[in-house]
Amino acid sequence: MSDIHHPGRRSVLAAGAASVASLGASWLLSGCTGATAAPVVPAAAVRGAPDRGGTLRIARPPASDAETLDPASALSAYEYLGALYNRLVRIGSDGELAPDLAESWEADGKARTWTFRLRKGVTFHDGRAFTSADAAYTLRHILDKATASPQAAVLAPLVDPDKLRTPDAHTLVVPLKTPNAEFPSLLTHYNCYVVPDGSATSIGRTGIGTGPFKLESFAPAGPGRITAYADHWAGRPVLDAIAFYSVADMSARSNALLAGQVDLLSQTNLDFATARVVAASDHATIARVKNAQWYVLPMLTTEKPFTDVRVRQAMKLAYDPEHVVQVALQGAGTAGWDNPVPPTDPAHISAHPKHDPEQARFLLKKAGHEGLAVDLYTSSYDPLFTPMALAYQDSAKRAGIRARVKTASADSYYTQIWMKKPLMATYWFTGRPVDQLFTQIFRSGSSYNETAWSDKNFDAVLDRARAETDDTKRRELYGQAQALVIEKGGAMTPMFADRLVGISRKVRGYAEHGFEFDYLRIGLKGA
Repeated sequence: MSDIHHPGRRSVLAAGAASVASLGASWLLSGCTGATAAPVVPAAAVRGAPDRGGTLRIARPPASDAETLDPASALSAYEYLGALYNRLVRIGSDGELAPDLAESWEADGKARTWTFRLRKGVTFHDGRAFTSADAAYTLRHILDKATASPQAAVLAPLVDPDKLRTPDAHTLVVPLKTPNAEFPSLLTHYNCYVVPDGSATSIGRTGIGTGPFKLESFAPAGPGRITAYADHWAGRPVLDAIAFYSVADMSARSNALLAGQVDLLSQTNLDFATARVVAASDHATIARVKNAQWYVLPMLTTEKPFTDVRVRQAMKLAYDPEHVVQVALQGAGTAGWDNPVPPTDPAHISAHPKHDPEQARFLLKKAGHEGLAVDLYTSSYDPLFTPMALAYQDSAKRAGIRARVKTASADSYYTQIWMKKPLMATYWFTGRPVDQLFTQIFRSGSSYNETAWSDKNFDAVLDRARAETDDTKRRELYGQAQALVIEKGGAMTPMFADRLVGISRKVRGYAEHGFEFDYLRIGLKGA
């Protein structure tokens, strides 16, 4: 799933004449690694230094007419955010927290009060100096009910906006309602980009931030352009400008790339057949990002038959994630074994249930659902949805489960299907810290809890983990949380997929982590 579902009007960039191929015992046991395949597409982006200057042309998926440049919004124009704004804290290329607008941070002994030391000499695009007032305002803006920010559900249980303190222009003090040793990691979410003090009514249009680019033009669901901000605190970006185009579907975006009309396909995970065509072309190639997306088959736990934990366990035991990786990804990924925490995360546990069709049959019979038949919804929104669904269908039939794959419209998939149908396909980007992941997607009552799973034991373990200041003990608690998600939760996670990003052969400096790339250093050869 794109972390910001942007259904709505389509706007098409004319594609060239090029065509593209398409595809169309104990519950927890010792884990095993995912399969890999021969590198039939490039393993990484083209290396080398870019030339200074030039305009990078990005094709992005269609978005809502209500799209906004307000980063706190659920309808934010995601592709612009990392260029226009900075956060207090970011995730570094090594997966660890790294300074952004906050140079350092520290907690008191109980992880109850956090103090952030902010950079000096940083200016917004309108020339105004960045201060602690802007940092405090950003948090208040996220927490404001009128903003309806998805991140509010994560921060509101922790932060009282009236108790934020700014003792001087470069210090922000955040007292928490309850201890949280992972609090700075929650500020790495893209909803947490810093905006100017008092900008709530204008930021959606102006895009004024402290990022390496400033706004030249923006049309919701349409084209836009940003230009280099020469006074950026980390230095001027390599590029002169970035132009954005909203392009209707993956095939049209791929055609535009092959025709040399665009340089990068944003939020577009190419299927393997298309990636091979792109990699073999004269104009384009592939940047391969390891385990960049985690794919999910969410079972809505408020709808029968998935209200019964035995049915949920049977659905998981019935299929072989290794089979799904081979069929849906041709080996370009890692088996998920129903654990949403990526294998590369330090908190990841390798224990998982084995593929056991007979145990699945037993559980279904015990639950009164022998010979279970379910509808599994998918769409062309993402090229891996249908292959994943078909691979699950094929594997689960050994347990007597009949999964009827239903194809829904891509345009309305995230308004009519997601979180509405009992079983469907979706995905998320990896790269979020473990507490953010659990809080936003699995905690009781979260707006992004796509399975509507509510488990008091899970919530209690999560609370204990947050309050634990000992790193080793906190990691053990997050391991317990994973075990509960695997055993009792409603999310099947068959696989972590490598993202196959289509880029021009001119692009240099494409370095992606999580769901972002480095706007400051990306550029073009021969610009």
